[in-house]
Amino acid sequence: MPFPDEAAEALVVVEYRPSWPTDFARLASVLRDALGDLAVAVDHVGSTSVPGLAAKDCVDVQVRVDTLDEPRLVPALTAIGFRLRPEPWNHSEVSAGHHCPKLVLAPRPGARRCNVHLREDGRPNARYALLFRDYLRANGTAREAWGAFKQRLALSVPARLADYGQIKAPATDVLMEGAERWAAETGWEAATGWEAR
Repeated sequence: MPFPDEAAEALVVVEYRPSWPTDFARLASVLRDALGDLAVAVDHVGSTSVPGLAAKDCVDVQVRVDTLDEPRLVPALTAIGFRLRPEPWNHSEVSAGHHCPKLVLAPRPGARRCNVHLREDGRPNARYALLFRDYLRANGTAREAWGAFKQRLALSVPARLADYGQIKAPATDVLMEGAERWAAETGWEAATGWEAR
């Protein structure tokens, strides 16, 4: 469930905005300052990280950490206005057949829309987010098809973010099968260290 201040937001997928990398860079700087050496890397992930891809105007940030130490990480982020999302699916996800822990935080009311995903470095779910981004950056055909699919889907369920996510999930699995083939063919490996791009 969204926070009350998010509930009235319409589900809209917009054309790529050149401001998204700058928005991410600002968020990354704030997160690095707040987390210090608790963060291994801060990555721009999700659709806003792919030039030319239509997306919801919500920047996804992945913060990779050595261990998901909630008692240390969450207070550092709540101190600067972020809110821990309470839903179970925002605390665990299945990636490559493995259950992986995660935490997702939202910004304070009125702040730039974003999701901050805390994931353990080297885990399948952190790799998944980077592969999604890099595959769509490299493959124009997949990028255009994915953007068009999301725009059509948003038009069919404009008031239901949950429906949008549930319908998109199996389609994402199909997209990622192509991404895995691309990774094997090209020798792609997940970035290490301070990525921040």
